[in-house]
Amino acid sequence: MWQRKQTIFLVLTSVCMILMIFFPFWKAVEDGVEKVLFPLHYTIRIQGEPNTVYFPYAFSAILAVAAATLAIIEIGKFEDRMLQIKLGALNSLLMMGSLGCMVFFATGLIKENQLEGQYGLALWLPFIAMVSNLIANRFIRRDEKLVRDSDRIR
Repeated sequence: MWQRKQTIFLVLTSVCMILMIFFPFWKAVEDGVEKVLFPLHYTIRIQGEPNTVYFPYAFSAILAVAAATLAIIEIGKFEDRMLQIKLGALNSLLMMGSLGCMVFFATGLIKENQLEGQYGLALWLPFIAMVSNLIANRFIRRDEKLVRDSDRIR
């Protein structure tokens, strides 16, 4: 199981989606007021005192944790490659949903506050996770093709 190439890429997918939760997605500073959007919460710091709002911003983190969990489950299903391919497609949808939620929340905050902020690392980690998930699915398909070709020779 661990010696397969797709396992490495699925672990990378899981790690990227978990790390995404701890890094800011969007950050803006205006007149001593720091506004930071994490995938789990939105924090406004006024003179060092934080005011944190979790709902509805935690939805993107929930989808990220679901995607990371699904990638780990996908590693364990190495005997059923067709199920792995289907789980990989579902995982891509979860990652796109998480990224879409974060972009939606960030653009809403930008329009609401009329602020130009900067995007953080949490924006790029889901892209890395999606690419590694696609590469893992490609290796899974290659394994399935190899098994089918060897069955045909018998």
